[in-house]
Formats: sequence, C-alpha cells, structure tokens
Amino acid sequence: MATIIDGKNLAKKIRQELKEECDELKKNGINPKLAVIMVGDDPASKVYVRNKSRACEDVGIDYEEYILKEKTTQEELIELIKKLNNDKKINGILLQSPIPKHLNINEAFKAITYMKDVDGFTPSSVGKLCIGEDTFISCTPYGVMKMFEEYNIDLTGKDVVILGRSNIVGKPLIQCCIQKNATVTVCHSKTKNLAEHTKRADIIISAIGQSKFVKADMIKDGAVIIDVGINRGEDGKLTGDVDFENVEKKASYITPVPGGVGPMTIAMLMNNVIKAAKEQSKEKSSL
Repeated sequence: MATIIDGKNLAKKIRQELKEECDELKKNGINPKLAVIMVGDDPASKVYVRNKSRACEDVGIDYEEYILKEKTTQEELIELIKKLNNDKKINGILLQSPIPKHLNINEAFKAITYMKDVDGFTPSSVGKLCIGEDTFISCTPYGVMKMFEEYNIDLTGKDVVILGRSNIVGKPLIQCCIQKNATVTVCHSKTKNLAEHTKRADIIISAIGQSKFVKADMIKDGAVIIDVGINRGEDGKLTGDVDFENVEKKASYITPVPGGVGPMTIAMLMNNVIKAAKEQSKEKSSL
C-alpha cells in the first residue's frame, strides 16, 4: 500500500513559513502584493481566483483583482498589464487562464515584465529554467518538486515518465526533473504503446486531464505516482488522472485528488510573490 503524499498538509506548512517571512518583510517596510487578472467569467477560474485571494489573505500578501469583460480586446488587456508592470506597489502579476479564444494568451504573457512573472510563464522565465538559472518556476511543477523534496524522493538516475506536454505543467517539469538528474520521457496523445513507457517508469507524473486514465496494469510495483489532473466525474466529484483506488495498492507513493498537487500550486504562487517582493526591494535599494 502506497504512502499518501499529503499536499494539503505540506502546503499549510509552507504557507505558515511564508506568513512569518511576510510579517518580517512588512516590519522592514516591504508589503508584498499580487495583482490577478481574469478575463470573462469561466466558473472554474472564479473558484481558482477565490482560492488565490484567500491564500494571499492567509499569508498576509496584499491582493488586487481585475475582472475584465468577455469582449475585452487584446490591446486593452496588454494596456492593463503594462499599467501593472509600472505600478511599484505590485510585485506579482498573474493572468488567470483560460482566457477567451479571441485573445492571444502567449502575447499577454510576453507583456508581463520578468520581475513580476510569479506564474513563471514569460519567455525569460522559461529560458532561465532551461539553462538552470535561478528564476520563477511555474507553480504546479514547483509544487511537485517540493513534494519530492519533502518526502525524500531522490530523482537521481530515475526513469521519470511525464504524461502531457503543456507549457504550464509538462514542459517545465521536464527541466525540473533533468536538473535533479532524472532520465525523462514525455508521453502525449501521439505516443505509441504508452503502457510500455509507463511500465518501466520509477516515477509517473500525469497531467493530461483524463479521469482515471492511469490504471494499475500500466505501472510497475513500487512506482511513485504524481497525479496533476483535476477532472469532474459524472457524479460531480473531483477525480485525478489516476485510478487511485487500484493504483494505490501497487505504488510506493501516490498523491490524492483533491488534496495533493492542487494546494501546492497555490502555496508555490505565494512563495513566488514573496520572492518577487524581496528581489524588487533589493533592486530598489541598489539604485
């Protein structure tokens, strides 16, 4: 039976540490602040934005929200981002995805200044991650790496199979795992004989958004299973990409859904906002 990786508890611990750090910064006149932009009224996005707002309150980070209409133009969105880039009180800018289809999200990400890119999505952040420089790491991959650290799961020489190649999770995870000396294979919708890859993996990280896709017969005994997927079943309950009930019996470690990677994503966002506030404060003092 697998050890359950408790993301909820770990996130709580990290947020408590960040709260103490935030209190210290405030004593020194530094008030970390996050601005969140949401375009349209996607129901899931509303929930995520509310959770981010609560986490900021919990840690002591100031929070500002910009809800734009569905019909917002690309120019209006970029204009707002530029305004926030120039606002010295704002340390981090987060553009909640998805955004309406008529808008170009990559162009919007590019407009966010690197120093405020707390989501780790700008080309500068992604490039720095690729060459191993200190940078803002995309929050979900960062949360996964923190879980490995907390549970002493050493990636050195391990076969890691990542299911999914999104810019938000899959691609940054490749770099994070390589930096920990893992051998990484990325599988996706065009991969042939997928089970051949998953059966030899020491660690499987699934981020494809297909409910209970990873079955017990697809993994080897003792594999570590990280489930990034969040899907809503026909009964309305949240499920991951992994058939938890059956896979748990074979794995050595496994993350639940909910209560696994999700809370860690928000904790690492808080971490990135504090990091941004500290770095911007250093830059100000060196001028």
